[in-house]
Amino acid sequence: MKYQFIIICLIVLQWGCAPEVKEVSNVSSPDSSKVAMIKYPNEKHLKNIKQLTFGGDNAEAYWSNDGKKLVFQARNPKWGSLCDQIYYFDLATAHMDSIPPKIVSTGLGRTTCSYFMPGDTTILYASTHLKDKSCPPVPEHRKDGKYVWAIYSGFDIFVADLGGRIIKQLTNTEGYDAEATVSPKGDKIVFTSARSGDIELYTMNIDGSNVKQITHDLGYDGGAFFSNDGKKIVFRASRPKTEEDIKIYKDLLAQDLVMPTQMEIFTCNADGSDLKQITHLGGANWSPFFAPDGKHIIFSSNHASKGSYPFNLYWVKLDGTGLEQITGDDTFDAFPVFSPDGKKLIFASHRLNPERHGINLFVADWVN
Repeated sequence: MKYQFIIICLIVLQWGCAPEVKEVSNVSSPDSSKVAMIKYPNEKHLKNIKQLTFGGDNAEAYWSNDGKKLVFQARNPKWGSLCDQIYYFDLATAHMDSIPPKIVSTGLGRTTCSYFMPGDTTILYASTHLKDKSCPPVPEHRKDGKYVWAIYSGFDIFVADLGGRIIKQLTNTEGYDAEATVSPKGDKIVFTSARSGDIELYTMNIDGSNVKQITHDLGYDGGAFFSNDGKKIVFRASRPKTEEDIKIYKDLLAQDLVMPTQMEIFTCNADGSDLKQITHLGGANWSPFFAPDGKHIIFSSNHASKGSYPFNLYWVKLDGTGLEQITGDDTFDAFPVFSPDGKKLIFASHRLNPERHGINLFVADWVN
């Protein structure tokens, strides 16, 4: 669910003025004056960028605890997935340009937000397959032109082994339960749920017990991750304030919809205390993740864009100062996630895609 809104927007993008590049691929665009890029000159924190997927829509890739595997969601007709399903692969041996990765989800319904559990033999993910085995429909284009996300009420959270066998269902409440990630300590899960009537963050023990609500303000809270020591949580949130914005938010929520165009980055302690708004940038600031130094948060943002695009990666200190742009793409970079040892960064990007359709995964060495 976290990346549905990018698909529609990418369809209407036009080629912009391409900047000078340091590294150029051998992939030419339909316009011979343009060249698809793998690295931009301002990307000083990234080195040895490598493309991992080749076709379809691929996003939200997360590392195994030993840093050897990656799990992600993809929609790729060549793999038989007409809406998002969960796949995993071994980073050292994968050849996804020719060999499809292994599917973990059932292949039914829509899935999202996978994550390795402690021990790397099981994977957490959300799925709608119990409510409907078909792909749920995406929201229709609105007459007012505003873009919305579907918060599918059929989503529940499951644990499956690497062979795809579901071994446990962790949530079973009415409404949306998804966006679950695991603490590096291996003891807690944070997830997003609409069970209170609003879209809030909750934590639970690794076995699904001891569920606790940790956010309480009106607005969408989601995309949460623990810090490396498991003590803090970073997430994205909308906070409607005016009467008009509150009405719009509540009206959409009653239809299982949210509008993701105005979001900022927040942190709190793992129990919900010490809530802080980190960014005040405007636009859509989302997909945050704690940096390995414990002092920064990396995230995706379109705050510097004249319109909806481009989205680029930025990082900022925990006190909200020191904002720095990390990527320089002219369309879309998002879902940055550091490897457990902090040496690599995986992210989703539109680079090297001359037709401006589809999103692929890239991995790079991280340079401080």
